Amino acid sequence: MFTLEKMRKRICISIIAFFCIIVSVHAGTTGKIAGQVFDVTNGEPLVGANILIVGTNKGAATDIDGNYFILNLPPGNYSVKVSMLSYASVSINNVRVSVDQTTNLDFQLTEEALNLQDVVVTASTPIVRRDLTSTEAKVSGDDISMMPLEDIQSVINLQAGVVDGHFRGGRSNEVKYLVDGVSVNDAYSGGFSLQVEINSLEEVQVLTGTFNAEYGEALSGVVNQVTKIADDKLTGDFSFYGGDYVSSNSKLFENINHISPMGIYNMQGNVSGPVPGFEKLLKFFLSGRYVYSDGYLYGKRIFKPSDSSDFSANDPADWYIGSTGNGRYVPMNNNHRYTLQGKLSLNVGGGKGIVLSGMYQDQKSRDYNHAYKLNPDGDYQRLQNSYLGILSYTHVISNSAFIDFALSAFRTNNNQYVFEEPLDTNYVNPDRKKDVSGSAFLSGGTENWNFNHSTTTYTAKTDLTWQINQIHQIKTGYEFQYHNLDYEDFQIVVDASTDYKPALPIPGAFNYNIYSTNPYQFAIYLQDKIELDYLVVNVGVRFDYFQPDGEYLEDPNKVNLLDNLQPPFPDSMMNTAQSKYQFSPRIGISYPITDKGAIHISYGHFFQVPPFEYLYQNPNFRIPLTGDFPGTIGKTIGNADLKPQQTIMYEIGLQQAITDDFGITATAYYKDIRNLLSTEIFIKNEFKKFSKLINRDYGAVKGITLTFEKPFRNGLGATLDYTFQIAKGNASDPNDAFNKAQANPPIESNKQLVPLDWDRRHSLNMTLTLGDPEDYILSGIGRVGSGFPYTPSLQNQRTGLENSDNKPAVFNIDIYFTKYVMLFGTRLSLFAKIYNLLDTQNEQDVFGDTGRAGYTLELTRNQQAPRGVNTIKEFYTRPDFYSAPRQIYIGFSFSL
Repeated sequence: MFTLEKMRKRICISIIAFFCIIVSVHAGTTGKIAGQVFDVTNGEPLVGANILIVGTNKGAATDIDGNYFILNLPPGNYSVKVSMLSYASVSINNVRVSVDQTTNLDFQLTEEALNLQDVVVTASTPIVRRDLTSTEAKVSGDDISMMPLEDIQSVINLQAGVVDGHFRGGRSNEVKYLVDGVSVNDAYSGGFSLQVEINSLEEVQVLTGTFNAEYGEALSGVVNQVTKIADDKLTGDFSFYGGDYVSSNSKLFENINHISPMGIYNMQGNVSGPVPGFEKLLKFFLSGRYVYSDGYLYGKRIFKPSDSSDFSANDPADWYIGSTGNGRYVPMNNNHRYTLQGKLSLNVGGGKGIVLSGMYQDQKSRDYNHAYKLNPDGDYQRLQNSYLGILSYTHVISNSAFIDFALSAFRTNNNQYVFEEPLDTNYVNPDRKKDVSGSAFLSGGTENWNFNHSTTTYTAKTDLTWQINQIHQIKTGYEFQYHNLDYEDFQIVVDASTDYKPALPIPGAFNYNIYSTNPYQFAIYLQDKIELDYLVVNVGVRFDYFQPDGEYLEDPNKVNLLDNLQPPFPDSMMNTAQSKYQFSPRIGISYPITDKGAIHISYGHFFQVPPFEYLYQNPNFRIPLTGDFPGTIGKTIGNADLKPQQTIMYEIGLQQAITDDFGITATAYYKDIRNLLSTEIFIKNEFKKFSKLINRDYGAVKGITLTFEKPFRNGLGATLDYTFQIAKGNASDPNDAFNKAQANPPIESNKQLVPLDWDRRHSLNMTLTLGDPEDYILSGIGRVGSGFPYTPSLQNQRTGLENSDNKPAVFNIDIYFTKYVMLFGTRLSLFAKIYNLLDTQNEQDVFGDTGRAGYTLELTRNQQAPRGVNTIKEFYTRPDFYSAPRQIYIGFSFSL
């Protein structure tokens, strides 16, 4: 029924969408060049000198003080030429422009009578960035191509302050991921669901400090992936490699001795240039990648899911083992991914341009489940595909102002199931999993739940950049996002009530949740970049607004009354979730203390809407009194009225150039984190515990980072960064309070700060690159880190405080070597990559009674033998507790 409330909502959305097309927020994808032009003989500024970006129509002329600036430059390397009547021209090559950064470039001109030839200089990137007001790292696509790095996540984890996707101690879903300024976070889970392949990257910007007001919906950091633009001439490259895991640890990793040159393989390539027949009007960029890996964790098909066994007899000789498997090894953490990306650029003249971008990614994977090691076909497979489309238009108002408009649609589909068809007859009665007992691998059975969700986000945004004068650069913007979330989870029922044939429950039952919702949000910001000779200031404010489009059960004690009701529930029991908003001020200051050093300080407030799964889960508010269900199904109800999570960040840092080729950066930071998600405990029918999601958790993070850097020049490049960090909170997981209440005996929730699960106190990353890009490259990455915390326990009972001990330290070395040759006029590269060069067994998870991955006291405890086909030792041999063994790849690439 079309109600007045719905009409008001549609009118509100239409008004917001209209205004957002006029002016809205667009995360940074360009930088600028600025500087002065002088007379070399007397040092006087030159008025009217012409500065040109070679090969483009972008340029500027100096003002009365000899100053100039050139805006709206995509990241990359440029040649800049300055010319003036009666003076010899000067060109500077290899000028690097990065996102949101001012590249300072001064020129000194000589009168033509003194110098009859043009002067050509090669630029080098300065060690100290005078406009850096908070911590950020920029890694170019060229730098990535010279390192043993496979994906964007490996690039991110190499940055100071980042630990396995956690930015400065925050939860992993507190990071905003962008592709060409457009968010690619899955609004349902909060994590990123689309990654640019490294062969398509022009630059990656990683913000771990107090980022500017133009960036929102993030508590801990921002990753801005800027893709390559179309070339003016036809270019292309193709690469292939194959390899496998090569390790001597065959007692730990089953089937590791079976080495296949195609156990892991990768194909990727791209082509770019003008569209034939429309060279001056249209340019294109196409890229693709396919990567496949069998993984290193295998099961053995001893049983099929439908097999039935009987281990109930006390004498093992009387056991019935109904094994019909073929005994073959089956990959249990395999993964494949393919990605397609395209750009079409339309030059409409006058510095204006329209770019149509598209990207598609499809992934299929499995997560290792130790219980299914002998019945590998009964466990879940996970599928995800994502689509991104962007239409952007740049309108140049003048040499000092331009507007970027962008419209985008981003869709992510996630599915988790054993068999794609819900009524597949291979689904079996869950009782098959009860055939075994004790520390035994399953001898049959399937996971009988399906999980499916699709999130579509429509975004309209732009930003206005206006260089008012040589000092002030104003940015303002507005962003509107409209989400469509469709969710479904259900249990495949196979029991006597269905004649032991797969059947689906009634939608709306506790084991069939389905909902659709359309929340929306918008933001507006204003910031000013003030660049003085002695000071650089970034100051701004951001306003965020969120409309959740949902209802919540204010008093969960009424959940009993809902058992015999079907949605929609009476208004007296439900409340409409209220809109949420926040103003977030941010400021960063950089003070150059010398021409080779600068100090920066920054402060900011940050706002993030909780992932939608926590707002809307269990929409039917069903709490069954019996049964064991996966995750929080039937145990936790969502809360559409959750408040946004908040963080206040403080930072102070120093940049110091020791030489023209070597510099040091030191940074100290502190984060105060509030309104994190937690659970409140309730009891149904005086015995069944369940929970409701609320805002109650909190945390605090402090740390220092030290970075030593020598950019790759003259055949040598190196970096070393060290992070000391203390990340504490009252809980690492939103469901922590409920999980503790479910323990036997129940565990009291933390009333004080404890180390978070990802609290790595000491981290050290090292890189080294040697060679000549025209001849060969040899590079390596080394990582050392203290162990994550764990909670000591014995027989599932705590023997120490939460996270009061630490796992063993970790250590890893990766190397890459490539040799370039010319063959029939084509540049050919032959290369090898080795990951985990020393085949180190890093212990990522441990047994609580020993703190080690390879040994548990359960092996010495006098306990009954497993009622299954395996031994106790086989069950407690956990290859999934270790990092991946050594990987060796060999491949080739060529360029057009």
